[in-house]
Amino acid sequence: MWWIAVFLAQDAASQADRVRTAMAKSLEQQRASIERQVAAVSKTPAGRAAAAPMNVSVSAAMWVPAMAQCDPVPQPELVRMIGETSVKIGIDGGLVKEVARQESGFRPCAISPKGAEGLMQLMPATQAQFSVSNPFDPQQSLEAGSKLLKQLLERYHGDLTLALSAYNAGAGCVDRSGGVPDIQETKNYVLSILSRAANFDNPGLQDLGVVPPISSSLGKGCQPVVPSEDFIAPFD
Repeated sequence: MWWIAVFLAQDAASQADRVRTAMAKSLEQQRASIERQVAAVSKTPAGRAAAAPMNVSVSAAMWVPAMAQCDPVPQPELVRMIGETSVKIGIDGGLVKEVARQESGFRPCAISPKGAEGLMQLMPATQAQFSVSNPFDPQQSLEAGSKLLKQLLERYHGDLTLALSAYNAGAGCVDRSGGVPDIQETKNYVLSILSRAANFDNPGLQDLGVVPPISSSLGKGCQPVVPSEDFIAPFD
């Protein structure tokens, strides 16, 4: 049976190579875009202030493999992309930003142990659903994650608590639970994002800063789809 172990090891290595290749291309494009933007905005005092480097702390609990280390998307680039995406998709830009903050700390190359990838931590099925060709491309990730969020908000009739729970643990888990699943990670995830509701654009969503009670109903076998650790990037 030694040949099976060899085959599996080779397959894992080839998969890692594919991920590295995809990330390298995306990061090269991102760096080029950032350099062009920084060069443009740095000509003014306001631009220099906006483009100044920012220190972003990352909890050691966030699992980012060595091959996926990269800097967060700089604020000017992030604001531009989220603004364009929120208008295009028709969703609250502040909500998208806080989900991205929770999912990846704005790092476009983040990878979770469960296989979620990119800025919005898209699972392979979500990538396929929204025709994402490169999950490490921040623009593609933002658009797909925003589309998923909008779908979930429509599915749960505007209930943001349930929509966020489904983004983390999966809609099937939320449906079986009849509310927020009794998964500590998911409850922390929802509470963390809602605690920053003041950053949402829509005043109606900002009212959710007063967090409603969370259901303790747990569907059998429910596990979080995206194992998002409790780390928040102080990046406004």
